[in-house]
Order: sequence, then structure tokens, then C-alpha cells
Amino acid sequence: MLNLNVTDEIAKLKTVVLGTALSCGPSPKPEETYDPKSLEHILAGTYPKEEDMVVEMEAFAAVFEKYGVTVFRPEVLKDCNQIFSRDIAFVIENKLIKANILPDREKEFEAILHVLEYIDPENILIPPDEVHVEGGDVMPWNDYLFVGTYTADDYSDHITARTNKHAVDYLTAQFPHKKVKSFELRKSKNARENALHLDCCFQPIGKGKAILHKNGFLVEEEYQWLVDFFGKKNIFEITSDEMYQMFSNIFSISPEVVVSEKNFTRLNTWLREQDFTVEEIPYAEIAKQEGLLRCSTLPLVRE
Repeated sequence: MLNLNVTDEIAKLKTVVLGTALSCGPSPKPEETYDPKSLEHILAGTYPKEEDMVVEMEAFAAVFEKYGVTVFRPEVLKDCNQIFSRDIAFVIENKLIKANILPDREKEFEAILHVLEYIDPENILIPPDEVHVEGGDVMPWNDYLFVGTYTADDYSDHITARTNKHAVDYLTAQFPHKKVKSFELRKSKNARENALHLDCCFQPIGKGKAILHKNGFLVEEEYQWLVDFFGKKNIFEITSDEMYQMFSNIFSISPEVVVSEKNFTRLNTWLREQDFTVEEIPYAEIAKQEGLLRCSTLPLVRE
């Protein structure tokens, strides 16, 4: 059995589900896209090819192997994009919570049933239908649970709005000992403005540091709360272009080791200045779908 354990974003990773780019199907039609960035690349003819994305994901898998992490992969479904395993479920403490994802993506969850067999069924939570939540919006951080939301009246008009007020209430009820802190995110049909998930504009990393992008937040006081929480000197503030490139969506294997995209020169230089070990891999093709390293992972066990 797997003893699930995730209480933060950085403790030494033991077990993870890494998505797969195999058989991800043909380039979607514009009307089939879920986010503005994919749409942009489809219209420009630069949508990523399966073989390039497979190479990128295997580079990620190789880093996990180097650090002795146990890696599960989803069962490969024909013509189905299964790269972003963070969207389908996430772990808080010893509970795996099934994300209420866009209905078209339900079969992606079924493709990890072979992993769920290792988990005590009592520790698998399936939220009620009105709870909309995806793992990219949920970050356990010790006593806190950081949650990205969108609660405006036009929620249903935004395919980029993924986590709602019901999700905050549900998580608060499930984890009463946690301080649930929610953040309103900027949703936009313009890929350079849109914060699809909380991890698109914020991520805590080891050594008390964090990556942050001010314009991803709708409410300045909520952004300021994070600045005060981590301390201005500990924050790497990214530009709107860097948010568009997904600079905040790196992944921590431990408090000292992060996996980052090899083209994130400014960030990677800063990380090394802060004494992080930076494992650089190519991930620029996958980034065209408005997801990156954190989105591709579903951590199950951290130390």
C-alpha cells in the first residue's frame, strides 16, 4: 500500500504520477481547446508535436530516476492528452482528492486506476458535483492550504475558471485544522493575461523562497499577503512574459533541488545564486499548452 503524504510543495519526493505524452492525438481544432495559449499555437500552426513532447517528458522521468523517485505513469489512452496529471487529482496530507475536471477529461482519471489500487479507499475523496477544483489551484504549505479561485458572477463564461467558491468551502470542511487561504486569479481569453491556475503565477520553493507574478492576482491585498508572508527579499517576481512562458511552474524534488525549463535563464541563474541545484530540461513544447513541470506531476508521497 502507498502511505500518501504531501504537506508542502518541497519535501523530498518519494512517489509521483508523471503524465504521458504518448498517443496524445492530433492537434485539436480551435473550438476544442481549453485555454487561450493552446488556441494561439493552433492558429499559428506551432502546436506541439507528440514526438517532441514525448522527448521532453522522458527527460523529466530521467531526473526522477536520478533522484530515486518511484514514478507511476497513466495507462495510455488512444488520442488523449494525458500530460497534465495535476489536473486530475491531488494529495493533501494522506488524502487523494479527485479533481472535478472538465467533463471531457473524466477518462484521464480512469487511466490512473492502477495507481489507486495501492491507496486505501478511505483515503480517496470524491467531491460533490458543485465543487469545481483542479490540482494546479491547490497548494499545501504546512499549516496553510493555498487555493486559487475565481468567484465572480461570470465564472461559467470562463473555460479558464477552474476552481470555485464551493471548492474552498469543501477543502475547509475536509481539513479543518488547515488555514485555507484563497486567492482570486485573473482570467482572460488573452494568454498573456490569463492565470489558468494558482501555480501559473505563484509557487513556494525551498529555503523560504517563492516565485510570484503580481498581475496574476485580481486583488492586490491578496498578492501583498504573499509578499509579506514570504518576505520581499525572498521573492523572485516574474514579468508578464515570464508568466506566459510558465516560469512559476517549476517543480521541487526536495528543498534544495528544483527541476526547471532550460530556457528560463533569468530564473535558473537566480535559483543557483540562492544555492539551489537546478536540473534543467527541455519543456518548451509542452509549455505551449499552458502547463509545465508542476502541472505534469501528481506527487503522492513526500518525506
